Amino acid sequence: MDRLLYDAPDESATRALGAALAQSLPDGSVVGLCGTLGSGKTRLVQAIAEASGVDPRDVVSPTFVLIHTYRGRRPIHHFDAYRIAGPKEFLQLGAEEYFGGDGLCFVEWADRVASCLPSDRIEVRIEVTGTNSRRFEVIPLGTTHLEWLDQLRTKLAAMGSGPASATLPPERPTNMADKSDQDR
Repeated sequence: MDRLLYDAPDESATRALGAALAQSLPDGSVVGLCGTLGSGKTRLVQAIAEASGVDPRDVVSPTFVLIHTYRGRRPIHHFDAYRIAGPKEFLQLGAEEYFGGDGLCFVEWADRVASCLPSDRIEVRIEVTGTNSRRFEVIPLGTTHLEWLDQLRTKLAAMGSGPASATLPPERPTNMADKSDQDR
C-alpha cells in the first residue's frame, strides 16, 4: 500500500500540506481524519479551506453541529464524528448524500464511522510529535486515489516541502479500526 509520510515541524508546514491537498484533491474526494484530541484535524481542514478561498476563521470544529459546509472555489463539507453514537447515527445525518459530490468531504474521527465511508477514500492519520509539530500519514484507500498520491508529492516538492518524499514501508500494518479505542 502506497502512502506518504509528511513531518510538519510547525504551523507553516501544516499550511503547506493543506495548500497542496486543496490544489490536488479531485472533486468528490472523501478524506477521513484520525488523531487524538488536539492533534490538528480541524487545523488541517482550516489550511485546506484557506487555500480554497475560505476565511480560515470561519472553519471551526463541527463537534456540536456535526457538519459545516464552507463555500470557496468548491464546497468543503466538514463532518465531526466525535459525539456520534455510532455508524447508524452518522448515516442518519445524511452523510452519504455529500460523498462523491462536487466538493470535498472531511470526516474528523473517521475511525469511529469507517464502515460508513466509501471504500475509495483518503485517510490522514495525524500524530503529535511536539508542541507545534505533527506527523501526517496520508493513505489512499481503494484504487481511485493511487495516482493522486504522486500528484500530491509533486505539489509538495514544488512548494519546497521536502519531507513529503518519505514513505512508510508497505509491510507496516495499519488499520483504522484498530486505532478507534486509542483515540477515545
